[in-house]
Amino acid sequence: MAQFRPVLTQLEQGLTTTLGEPVIIHTPIYPTYDLAISRLAKGEVDFARFGPASYVLSKQKNTQISLLAMENKSDKNTRSGYIIAHANSSYTQLSQLAGQSFAFGSEESTIGRYFAQLLLSEAGVNANDLTHHQYLDRRDKVGAAVAAGTFTAGALKSSTYKKLIAADQPVRILKKFSLATKAWAAREQLPAPISEALISVLMQFDDAQALKILGKDGFFPADDSAYNRVRDAIKSSEALFAE
Repeated sequence: MAQFRPVLTQLEQGLTTTLGEPVIIHTPIYPTYDLAISRLAKGEVDFARFGPASYVLSKQKNTQISLLAMENKSDKNTRSGYIIAHANSSYTQLSQLAGQSFAFGSEESTIGRYFAQLLLSEAGVNANDLTHHQYLDRRDKVGAAVAAGTFTAGALKSSTYKKLIAADQPVRILKKFSLATKAWAAREQLPAPISEALISVLMQFDDAQALKILGKDGFFPADDSAYNRVRDAIKSSEALFAE
């Protein structure tokens, strides 16, 4: 978490000024998505920065969790994900992946699992239509597996794809899609003055070094409806890709 210290420092300074008392942010590190989701849902942490799926799953566990803000990426509250195939493959649409293999990322990943499975199911390709599929946990492993021909296709975020191309890996985009940016969410019954201060500080967040670490350009006001497509993806996954 040391690399995020500039982010936390600006938050602490902003909250200290807004609340009129010293604020120190403690940052526990959880080994799994599930544990982090559980901690927020149980109110054991005050707020969290979550990927879209983790935010939606935390709300499923506790509907009183509140969305504080969404990250701003190039003046949008969306970011890109890709389903990729080998550069020499002949596939042009997702429906052609029936009878083929697919590499997913983490089982809790918005892009690497949930959105990929939603798009496959919308194209008429479900778990039973694939020869096999596997969760490889890391996006770089997904890219390497598709480049090596171990899997026909896979899902990963745009920055991972750019790294593959920069390294001359033989992959190409089969499907590009958009999804909501990361969510900053607060626990149930976080005192209103603290919640309001957090929102105020995030809306005014302008530390260039901290924003570079986040890979974002600032924050947008909360819009829970922006995550409805993620909710659809999770439902689709549970129905059609259950293990």
